[in-house]
Amino acid sequence: MRPDARRTTLADIARAAGVSVATVSKVVNDRGDVAPQTRTRVQELLHQHHYLAPVFRHTEAVESPTIEVQFRGGLKSYVAETLEGIIDSASESGASVVISKASGAPHWARDLVSAGRRAVIAVTSVYTTAHLNELARSGLPLVVLDPLHLPDSRIHSVGATNFAGGLAATQHLLSLGHRRVAYLGGPAMAVCNQARLHGYRAAMEAGGLPVPDAYTRPGEFTYETGLLGAAALLDLDEPPTAVFAGNDEIAVGAVEAARARGLRVPEDLSVVGFDDTSLAQMASPPLTTVRQPLREMGGAALRTALRLANGERVDSHHIELATELVVRASTAPPRAVSPERG
Repeated sequence: MRPDARRTTLADIARAAGVSVATVSKVVNDRGDVAPQTRTRVQELLHQHHYLAPVFRHTEAVESPTIEVQFRGGLKSYVAETLEGIIDSASESGASVVISKASGAPHWARDLVSAGRRAVIAVTSVYTTAHLNELARSGLPLVVLDPLHLPDSRIHSVGATNFAGGLAATQHLLSLGHRRVAYLGGPAMAVCNQARLHGYRAAMEAGGLPVPDAYTRPGEFTYETGLLGAAALLDLDEPPTAVFAGNDEIAVGAVEAARARGLRVPEDLSVVGFDDTSLAQMASPPLTTVRQPLREMGGAALRTALRLANGERVDSHHIELATELVVRASTAPPRAVSPERG
C-alpha cells in the first residue's frame, strides 16, 4: 500500500529464502517442480515483502492501465451514474476499466494482480481488515467511492458534503413553513447516513424545533425503506408534514406511501430526496433533492486510483465534492389545515 516505496525483486526474495532466483520464479509462476517446504518458505517471504507479480510490473509500462471497479448489490441508478463518471474519466485518461461484483474468494487481490489490474475502486463496498491486508500484500492501491464506514488510514476515498446536503434539505423544508419534519435514512452506522442525519438535526435545532424519536427512522437505501418507513410516520397521531429521505429511492417509496393513504405530494406531504439520480427527474412529481455529484465523484476516484497506481503521492486520503439542493415539484408550503385521510 506504499506506492512510493522500493519494490521487492525476485533476487531479494531468493537471498532471504536461501534459494536461487530460478526457484523463486517457479513459485511465483506456480510451477510444480519445487519442494513443498521450499515453496511454503518462498510464499511466506513473498507475502511478507509485498512482492508484486511480474505481470503487474509489466503492466506499469503499458499505456492503457486497467482498473478494477467493484460494487455490491444491484446495478441501481446511484451505481450506474458513478460508473459513468469512472468510465468517462478512464476514456479521457487512456485507461481501461473492468467492472465486477465484490468477491470474497481467497487470494482475490492476488488474482487481480495476476490479471494485470493496477488498482481497485470500490463503490460503497465494505472492506474488512482481512480485505485490506490482502490488498496490502498484493500491492494494489484501493480507492473507496462514497464509503459506508469510516475509511481506514491505509486507503483513499471520495465522497460528498453529506452534512451540508442534509442541512440544506431540511432548511429548505423549514423555509417553506414546515415544522414537523421527519428523516428516513439508510443504515444507521453508514458514515454518509450519519452525516445527513446530523445535518437534518442541526437545521431542526437551529430552528428551535423538537425531533421526536419516531421522526428519525434508519433502514436501507431502498424503495422499501421509504414505503414502510413513511407508512409508519403517516400513521402517527401527529404525522410529519414533510419528509427528508436519505436517498432518491427512499423518497420515491415515501411518495407512494402517501398516495396509498390518499395524500398528495406536495399538497399534503412534502418530500426531499438525496443523490439527484435519473430516478428523481422521472418521479411523479419530480423530486426536490440534494444533488450529489455522482459522475464527478466517479471521475475523481478514477484519477486518484491512476495516480496511486503510478506511484504518485496523493495529498489527501479523503476527497469531498460539494452537494447542491435542486428544487422541483415534490415540496411546497404545508396546508393550513391537516387533510382528511382517505
